[in-house]
Amino acid sequence: MDTSATAPTSGRAEAKTRFNAALAEAKAGAAALRTEASDRAAAYRSQARTQSENWVGEARNYGAQAKGKAGELATDGKGKVAEALSALGRAVLDTAPTVDEKLGAKYGDYARTASRSLQDASARLDARTVDELSDDARELVRKSPALAVGIAAVGGFLLARLFRSSKD
Repeated sequence: MDTSATAPTSGRAEAKTRFNAALAEAKAGAAALRTEASDRAAAYRSQARTQSENWVGEARNYGAQAKGKAGELATDGKGKVAEALSALGRAVLDTAPTVDEKLGAKYGDYARTASRSLQDASARLDARTVDELSDDARELVRKSPALAVGIAAVGGFLLARLFRSSKD
């Protein structure tokens, strides 16, 4: 019998079997790697989502703190402006008799009227909340934007002059 003819056929079959087994093992390894990569990606996504939520929570907390502090500062500033207007009104009223003597009673009356206006403005400012004042400012800008730009320009000019004179 010729065993040489069956040997190459059985060698091929064995090689084919081994190749198919190696191929199946490679496919299983690739599937395992794909599953592991998918699991790791899901874990990283979850970690990133959690970290993102933590950062958003911290940012909201800082925002709330900043808003509270800004509200406190605005209220303090409003109080100081009201006090300054009141003090200016008192100073103008105190100088009214001198104005009467030097320029006449008519100009002294102007000074008294200006003093009352300053005192009234101080009282109105003190009686209103910061939110009401900001609503009024928004409404002013909405109704007459040119006036708002003019006021901002004059205020900016005065601040520039103030800071320039304090630098010199």
